[in-house]
Amino acid sequence: MTQHAPKTDDFSLVRVPAHARLPMWEVLLVRIGALTCISQFMLGAALGYGMTFWQAFWATMFGSIILQVVSVLLGIAGAREGLSTSMLARWAGFGKYGSGLIGAIFAISLAGWFGIQNSVFAQGVDQALGGKLGFPLSAALTGLFVTIIVIFGFKWLSWTAKIAVPGFLLVMAYGIYKVLENHSLSSLISSPAPGPALSISAATTIVAGGFIVGCVITPDISRYCRSSKDVFGMTVIGIFLGELGVNMIAVLMAHAIKSNDIMTIVLQLTGLFGAVLVTFATIKINDINLYSSSLGFTNAIHTLFKVKSNRAIVTLVVGIFGTALSIMGILDQFIGFLILLGICVPPIPGIIIVDYYILKRSRKILDESRHLGTLPSESENFHPIMLVAWGIGILAGYYIDAGIPSVNAILATGLSYYIGMKLLQAFNQSKIKVEEVV
Repeated sequence: MTQHAPKTDDFSLVRVPAHARLPMWEVLLVRIGALTCISQFMLGAALGYGMTFWQAFWATMFGSIILQVVSVLLGIAGAREGLSTSMLARWAGFGKYGSGLIGAIFAISLAGWFGIQNSVFAQGVDQALGGKLGFPLSAALTGLFVTIIVIFGFKWLSWTAKIAVPGFLLVMAYGIYKVLENHSLSSLISSPAPGPALSISAATTIVAGGFIVGCVITPDISRYCRSSKDVFGMTVIGIFLGELGVNMIAVLMAHAIKSNDIMTIVLQLTGLFGAVLVTFATIKINDINLYSSSLGFTNAIHTLFKVKSNRAIVTLVVGIFGTALSIMGILDQFIGFLILLGICVPPIPGIIIVDYYILKRSRKILDESRHLGTLPSESENFHPIMLVAWGIGILAGYYIDAGIPSVNAILATGLSYYIGMKLLQAFNQSKIKVEEVV
């Protein structure tokens, strides 16, 4: 019998059923919204200030497309099972308590970034209104506004994207039009970097690092896709329009203005209205921050306390708490802690992908329960090899200087987990043979 959830709970602890799946373009808009935001524009401007156009282009390609493969694999698994990342992990290597730990990491870190992004959004709104509201009131209004959107789930995220994404793209289009009024495209593409040089390896690492969390939480979005084909389209188009498109436009603007200060760039090229729209687009990354945080908290609470909390209520509590902290400015003190939590994220896909696609340890019970519209009745609590592999991935990502840290973490974790599970399997088989002989 199919499991049901309250409408505002948004299937946080159950599979997303077939009738709730959405057309690819609706899911795509949410995905693009996570990339067409002020933080992505800041990244592109930083690349453009320290690199030529083609250097920035290849850094973006290398940094994003490598992780794009991981996004597609995670996204297809999320769509097939109809599960968020932390719930999928329960039957893909991490077990019950491991998935709860993932949920807690996502919940705390993304709630923290929600508060920090809310501060950025509120400052932009306050400046646009000439300081009439003041920062505390602006932060309270923007935080509660985003919280209300997220309370109503993925459908409202989709509706917000329909407004924010076109608005952001319109500003980008107008900005590049203004750039090309006074500069030829060929001169901007061939011009040297206006600022201190940034190496390809450093830039690639920045691009990949900025994308890794979005990569890992792909199933939170893709679970609403109707097919693997939709997942592939959503991720590939999202990368080219969001990551590559916004980055390269920001690079051209940085070359034209010869600055990496994004507000200076936007104000000079599009005026105050453009700056307001770009700031408003922060909603699209921040509602996903809060949405994934609410999914993580819901799973963590269920794992630790065996309580099925309503995601909407969790969202309200987290949204109010994060908004309050942003008003008080306390979150600025926790950026180092949030970055530390972020180090734990890159290894996660290594275990999920190896367990789900290669070892397939839980695929049989997932397939059987999926046909019934339910979840498997049991899962392992956690596996020691998972913890060891996760730890190896964290160390590899942190200490290995060569290559891209997030990719190093994924590869080291996946390889360690695979070897560890195969050695354990061989040991158990030899033990059984010895016992049979005895």
